[in-house]
Amino acid sequence: MIAELGHFALILAFGIAILQTVVPLVGAHRGWRNWMRFAEPAATSQFILIGFSFAALTYAFVVSDFSLRVVYLNSHSAKPMIYKISGVWGNHEGSLLLWILILALFGACAAWFGAGLPERLRARVLAIQSSITVAFLAFLLFTSNPFLRLEIPPFDGQDLNPLLQDPGLAFHPPFLYLGYVGLSMAFSFAVAALIEGKVDAAWGRWVRPWTLAAWLFLTIGIALGSWWAYYELGWGGFWFWDPVENASFMPWLLAAALLHSAIVVEKREALKSWTILLAILAFGFSLLGTFIVRSGLLTSVHAFANDPERGVWLLLILGVFMGGALTLYAARATEMEAKGVFGTVSRESALVLNNILLAVSALVVFIGTIWPLVAEMAFGRVLSVGPPFFDAAFTPFFVVLAIVLPIGSMMAWKRGSLSRTSKPLAGIFILAVALGGLAFALQTGRSALGPIGVILGAWVVLGAGLDLWSRTGRGEFVGRFGRLLRLPRADWGKAVAHAGMGITIFGVAAITAWETEDIRVADVGDRFAVGAHEIELRGVEQAQGPNYVTTMAEMVVYRGGREVAVLYPEKRFYPVAGMPTTEAAIRNGILRDIYLVIGDAQEGGGFAVRTYIKPFANWIWGGAILMALGGLISLSDRRLRVAAGAAKMRAVPAE
Repeated sequence: MIAELGHFALILAFGIAILQTVVPLVGAHRGWRNWMRFAEPAATSQFILIGFSFAALTYAFVVSDFSLRVVYLNSHSAKPMIYKISGVWGNHEGSLLLWILILALFGACAAWFGAGLPERLRARVLAIQSSITVAFLAFLLFTSNPFLRLEIPPFDGQDLNPLLQDPGLAFHPPFLYLGYVGLSMAFSFAVAALIEGKVDAAWGRWVRPWTLAAWLFLTIGIALGSWWAYYELGWGGFWFWDPVENASFMPWLLAAALLHSAIVVEKREALKSWTILLAILAFGFSLLGTFIVRSGLLTSVHAFANDPERGVWLLLILGVFMGGALTLYAARATEMEAKGVFGTVSRESALVLNNILLAVSALVVFIGTIWPLVAEMAFGRVLSVGPPFFDAAFTPFFVVLAIVLPIGSMMAWKRGSLSRTSKPLAGIFILAVALGGLAFALQTGRSALGPIGVILGAWVVLGAGLDLWSRTGRGEFVGRFGRLLRLPRADWGKAVAHAGMGITIFGVAAITAWETEDIRVADVGDRFAVGAHEIELRGVEQAQGPNYVTTMAEMVVYRGGREVAVLYPEKRFYPVAGMPTTEAAIRNGILRDIYLVIGDAQEGGGFAVRTYIKPFANWIWGGAILMALGGLISLSDRRLRVAAGAAKMRAVPAE
C-alpha cells in the first residue's frame, strides 16, 4: 500500500509540475501577479510529494519488500542496514528519483529564499526549473517506474553490486547529484534572463550562490568518488579518467568558470553573454553526464544502466533543453551588451584567461571521453582513450591556470599593473622555486614531475595567503592581523579554496612521481623489503561476513627493524551476487600511505601480494576538503545570499 501511495504521489507531483511550468510563465508575460505567485506553493507541494515518494521507496528497501522489482534486483535480506538504505540510489530507478527529489528541493529553496528577487524573474525561474522536473518525472514514470510490482514476490533479492556496498559509495552519489542538479538553477536563471532580455550586476549577484553551492557539492562528490576508487578497487589509483569520472569533472570545470565569470558580471557588468552561455553549457554537461551514466553508450564500472532505449529519452531531454536555450541565446545575444570596459592587464582579463583555460580543459576531457564513440560510428574503429591522452592533453592547461592564479587574484580591477602586482609575489616565487629545488635534490633518479608539483603547489598556496594578507592594507602587524580577521567571508573562502587547489596539485604530483610499487607471490612467514619498509605475511585465514565470505591476511609492517603497524587486507566473495571484491588495508599517514592488497592463492603455493608506498596521498583529499570548505565559507557571506543585494537596492528609494 505504501508503494502505491508513493507512485500516486509521483503522478500528482507530475501534474503540479506541469501547472507550475505553464501558469507562472503566462502570469509573468501578462503581468498577472496571482498567476506568478502560484509558482511558490506549487514548488513546495512538488517537493513534499516527491519527498514522500522517495521515503516510500526507502521504506520498501529497509523492510526488504521484494514484491517491488527494484528492491528484488538491488537488495537482500542479509545486507547491512546502511547498504539497504544506500541501495535506494544504487540503481537506475532509485537514483533517478533521488535526482528528481534534489531538483524539487532546489526549486523549493528558490521559492522559500527568493523573496528579494523581482517578481517576474522569480516566477520565470521557478517555471523553468519546474519544466526540468516535468521532463525527468515523465522519464521516470513512463520508462523507469521504481514502484513496479512483481506478480509473484520472491523469497529474497539478488543483492546490490558488491562494489557499491561501501560507505564512500553510500554518500558519493547524493553529493554528486546535489552538484549536478544545483547547476539547473544557474540554467534557470540564465534562461529567465534571456526571456526578459536583461542581464545586469544584480543578476550576477543572484546566480553566484547557486553556482557556488553546486560547485561545492560537486567538489565533495568527486572527492568521495576518488577516495572510494583509491581504497576499494585495490590498485591504489585515485583517478582513472573513466567516462563517468569525466562526466562529473566536466561540469565541475565549467561551474568553476561560471563562478568566476559571474563575478565579472556583478562587479563590472562585463562578460554577460559569455556568462549566460557558461550557465547553459554547465547544466548541459550535467545532462550529458546523466546520459553517459544511464544510456549504456560508453562502458564504465560506475554506470547505473545499460539500456539504449532509456538513452534515447535522455538524449531527447538534452536536445530539447540545450537546443531551446541556445536558440533563445542566439536570438537575444545582441541585447546583452557589456557596459564595463577594462584594460588588457586587469583582474577582468585574468578572469577571462581563467575562463578560457577551464573551458578548454573541459573541452579536452569531452573530446577524450566521446572520441571512442565517434571513431566507432564514423570510421568503424574500436579504440580506447586512456590516461596517457588525458595526462598529456589536460595537464598543460591546469599548469598554466596554477601559474596565473595568484597573479590574477591580486590584479587591480579595470586597469592593473603587472610590475606592481608581481613585486610582492617575487618573494613567494623564490620560496616556491627553492622548495622545488629541495625536492629535486632529495629525490634520486626520478622525473621532474615531483619538483614541478612542489613549485606549483607552493606558488598557489602561498599566493592565496599573500592575497589575503594584502587586503589588510598597511601598518603594524597587530593592526593588520586584526583587520585580517575582520575581512569578508568571501575573501577568506576564496583564499582557502585556492590554497586547497594548490595542495591537491602537489598531492597529485607527489603520488604520481614518488610512488613505490611491489608485486610478488609470498608464502606465510615471508618477509620482504619495499623501499624503507619491510612487510611480513604473518598469516591468512577464512572468515564469514554478514553477506560475504572473506580471505583475510595478517600483514606486519616494519621500519628500521621496528614494528609500526599490523594490517588486514581482504579478498571478499559475495555468494548472492557471485562477485569478488578487494579490500585494501591502508596505514594512513600525513607523509605517506602504506597500501597492502592480498590476492588469490597461487597454484604453486603462496598468495599474490601487492604493496604500494604512496607519498602524500591524503593531501589530494585534504586539498579537496579545503576547496569545499572555502566554498562553504564564501557561501556563508551575507553578500552572497540569494537576492540580498536586491532587497538593499529596493530599500534605498523607499527612504
